[in-house]
Amino acid sequence: MASELALCCMSHSPLLHTADPGESVAHAVADALREARAFAEAFDPELVVIFGPDHYQGFRYELMPPFCVGTAATAIGDYGTSAGDLDVPQALADDLIAHLLNADLDVAMSEKMVVDHGLSQPLELLFGSSAARPVIPVFLNSVAEPLGPLRRVRRLGQAAGEWAARLDRRVLFVGSGGLSHDVPIPRLREATPEAAAYLVDKRRTPAEQQAREEQIYQAGQSFARGESPLMDLNPDLDRELLALFAKGDLGAFDTLSVEWLGEQGGSSIHEIRSWIAAHAAVQTAGPYQTESSFYQPIREWIIGFGVTTARTRGEGST
Repeated sequence: MASELALCCMSHSPLLHTADPGESVAHAVADALREARAFAEAFDPELVVIFGPDHYQGFRYELMPPFCVGTAATAIGDYGTSAGDLDVPQALADDLIAHLLNADLDVAMSEKMVVDHGLSQPLELLFGSSAARPVIPVFLNSVAEPLGPLRRVRRLGQAAGEWAARLDRRVLFVGSGGLSHDVPIPRLREATPEAAAYLVDKRRTPAEQQAREEQIYQAGQSFARGESPLMDLNPDLDRELLALFAKGDLGAFDTLSVEWLGEQGGSSIHEIRSWIAAHAAVQTAGPYQTESSFYQPIREWIIGFGVTTARTRGEGST
């Protein structure tokens, strides 16, 4: 019996639990997340593989791999998420790493991965806890320049899907991040010495982390008022990317340059890499059917917020 593969891709935001986007938007987001939870519960995954970024909490320029698979992981509990260990099945994570290496993908491995809200928030939204299901976390560098071409991410997702297909399990791929948004994080070569230290190897104290979270909140408020130097959201680009996913035209991402994407969608549009990987993984089992797709530009959260679910056609699709 072949594995059943499905996906849920969603934006994350450090402001999700603190900044009010207005009643109608809040209700729309809540409905989309409720639908995604129902999809995940109905699929009832025996394993979750989550692709997602980090925001200089677990991975820094001290050592910044393009890809890393965690064989054990702990959530730090930032921006309203909970701290604690993820339930990582070590033998399966080891096997995934071996498969990816044999597929000519140079992935790092971590026996002590630290994840922030970029990975833990979607797991909590879908399952109530980042430890509720067996999960293999796959870090995709989507923030720290330089960034590799998107075709590498697609190939990584494809190889992960080929690996999952042989497990004889229900495997849910989660892609965390995006869509268009710019973030108040300095670029390494343009940062002050103090800011650069945090990007390289300096850890924040609890008080410093609290101050940083307040800084991000105020940045969101300024952005919502139109008083921010951050790049504006790009709903047209977001919808074009969502249309590519809905059509299954993942090869089109190979033609998008990193530079162009950043110019059009902001410094953190690159988190779309997680969506590419998740869709490529599911597509290895055949054409997939997008079952739900939600999009809303939310200035209070500084993000084009999207939620999409899909599964292979013929496996319970309508």
